[in-house]
Amino acid sequence: MCAHHIVDPTLTDCGNIPTVQPTCNTTCATNKLIRYNDDKHLAFDSYGYSSSNTVQAIQEDIMQYGPVTGAFTVYESFESYTSGVWVYDPATAGAELGGHAIKVIGWGTDTSTGTPIDYWLCNNSWNQTWGDLGTFKIQRGDCGIDNQMHAGRVVWN
Repeated sequence: MCAHHIVDPTLTDCGNIPTVQPTCNTTCATNKLIRYNDDKHLAFDSYGYSSSNTVQAIQEDIMQYGPVTGAFTVYESFESYTSGVWVYDPATAGAELGGHAIKVIGWGTDTSTGTPIDYWLCNNSWNQTWGDLGTFKIQRGDCGIDNQMHAGRVVWN
């Protein structure tokens, strides 16, 4: 745990945490011995979405197969997100910081402001102290997110 894009005196600054290479286990820690090679599941395809049916196709895939990967352009204001739907506004977004990959786990429509805002619900990798316990909502279509989603299907034995 570290203070990634937040100020929290109880957490170490993320830039000061040494990188540790995790070990790769070849067996599972269960009562039942499962060989590593028998427990691996491989993707048999990966794909993006066509622009003509992007939102509907992504929603159908999430319902049928689970989360998809996504990417979007991050702006300074996104770093201080805490709740609600993050909406790109050129007047308040700040500088463009680059691309960022995330996991898209769902969608919805927020009506709390009186104007409905369609959004994607996403998991971020910055840790659970950032955003809304590590998740965020971003307005659909903002910062290229709708056109930068990909998924894959797994071969189950």
